[in-house]
Amino acid sequence: MPPNSLAPTTSLSQAIDHIPQGIAVFDASLRLVTSNARYNSLLEVPEVLQKVGTPLFDIALYLGDRGDLGDGDAARLAIERINMLTSSPVTVTQRRGNGGQTLEFHSSRLPDGGLVIAFADVTARVKAERELERVNLSLEARVAERTAALTRVNTELESARAKADAANHDKTRFLAAASHDLLQPLNAARLYTSTLIERAKSTGLAELANSIEASLTAVEDIMSALLDISRIDSGALKPAPVPVAARDMLKRIEVEFGPMARERNITLRIVPSKSSVLVDRSHVGRIVQNLVSNAIKYTNPGGKVLVGLRRRGNRMRLDVIDTGIGFNKDQHRLLFAEFSRLERGARMAQGLGLGLSIVQRLVTALGLTMELDSSEGRGSRFSLFLPLTRTIRPTAEMGPAPAETNFGTLGLKVLCVDNERAIIEAMEGLLRHWGCDVRSALSLKQIDKERLLEGWYPDLVLMDYHLDQTSGLDAIEWLRHNVGGHLPAALVTADRSPAVRALAEERSIAVVTKPVKPAALRAAISGLANQSRSPGGRSS
Repeated sequence: MPPNSLAPTTSLSQAIDHIPQGIAVFDASLRLVTSNARYNSLLEVPEVLQKVGTPLFDIALYLGDRGDLGDGDAARLAIERINMLTSSPVTVTQRRGNGGQTLEFHSSRLPDGGLVIAFADVTARVKAERELERVNLSLEARVAERTAALTRVNTELESARAKADAANHDKTRFLAAASHDLLQPLNAARLYTSTLIERAKSTGLAELANSIEASLTAVEDIMSALLDISRIDSGALKPAPVPVAARDMLKRIEVEFGPMARERNITLRIVPSKSSVLVDRSHVGRIVQNLVSNAIKYTNPGGKVLVGLRRRGNRMRLDVIDTGIGFNKDQHRLLFAEFSRLERGARMAQGLGLGLSIVQRLVTALGLTMELDSSEGRGSRFSLFLPLTRTIRPTAEMGPAPAETNFGTLGLKVLCVDNERAIIEAMEGLLRHWGCDVRSALSLKQIDKERLLEGWYPDLVLMDYHLDQTSGLDAIEWLRHNVGGHLPAALVTADRSPAVRALAEERSIAVVTKPVKPAALRAAISGLANQSRSPGGRSS
């Protein structure tokens, strides 16, 4: 083919001179057909190699001699370069230019065997790409470093959390174990003090005895509050909602707080209800106890406290309403803070200000809702919303709230069993002062060894839960087997766990918590005495 057979027209040649890339066209024999000005300036070859018909090999050989193609024999480098450009229909390669710049070559084979080479100075782009790659590598390194640091911190936090959880569980287990030992001497002191109060009436020692009682009550309240907070905060509280007859729940309030209200000359009114609610009996009972206790404490003599339920949609609203000192809206948050008490309230009643803090924790842990409304100087309403459930028949475990009873007229025979001698002696003194015929033992073995039940059958038994060789529940079952299955019994224990209460209820055994409150003990004994004299029970 003649060298000029593919010569472009003048207009086309002028046009490609304005293209920013260098362009050269070679025929099938790889001889130059045309090139533009940019090709010549970027490649910087002499004019003789820019002429039409110049072999591609000559151009490549020149570049090889100049060092553009690298180190080595120029002819070999030229052949390798041509083979690279022609080995595929399309190739893209990069190499250094004469001025140190980076040139990118695009070569394409033509249908007739010719070759088109286009190239451009891509130094800026390559530099930007390398900088971006460097930044990416740096960023990846930083991300990897931060990820490693975050992983390390998370591991440390997880380890710290696990240690904190373990410490909390250990603390809870310690407090649960220690509470029994701590409450035992306190329980004995409360019983001794109750006997002292009874005997010191109308004497100069009455005020001293009442002061001792008040101090012991304060210690008990503090211990109970701290144990409750510990259980809640450690996650040991596991809600176990069951259907509960509102009547039973309200009766407990009347029995427990009736004496306290009468002593303070406060009218406690319990509105009866036939509804049933789905609640954790023990923990909701604790909430209501705190609310009612506060209502009575912070209501002046002659005031009123009302407890009742109202239906609100698919829930029951349990209201505790009082005519007490009240508070304003600015004091709401202060009410639920630990160790925080309103000034006027602190003057009316002793305490650490933990009651409502426990209430709030329990309400949150149980997933319930509580609202309050109060007017300073006029009273307050605390309302607890409880899920409504199908009405169930109330249990017969507790009769009507007993009035203050003179136990000297009952002639009850009471068996007391406790592995602490001081508690036995204190309980004997109190019960005998109330006119009861009391026999006591430290264990079932002592009852059997000393034949305490020969010719003497108790009307009821007060049994400690933690005995040396068995549990109080099993001991009561043993006594019922030997004395009679109808034997009324109360479990006297410092263990306030729902599990123990549930086991006792399954066996129709009342529960009296230590330290024993004389009013609660009298109410429990009265209820047990009614069981003893009821049809089917054994009369003494």
